[in-house]
Amino acid sequence: MLLRIFIFTALALLVYLGIRRIWTDWTQKFDGDAAEAKRVRHERDLAERQRPDVIDLKRGDDGTFRPGDGKNDKRK
Repeated sequence: MLLRIFIFTALALLVYLGIRRIWTDWTQKFDGDAAEAKRVRHERDLAERQRPDVIDLKRGDDGTFRPGDGKNDKRK
């Protein structure tokens, strides 16, 4: 009877550790994919900001976004 309890306990422990390992592997994979997508999106946004047809908007006193005054435009 004690052997049977030991075997079931060992099997339950192995299943638990296996599921935990799969969970951490998948979590790391998805986190890595999300970080890569964020990096690519950031690089794309930086490249788009340098285009001459993109307007920088500044928030006015009333909370509305409007084009800036053009004094600090780095693309000219």
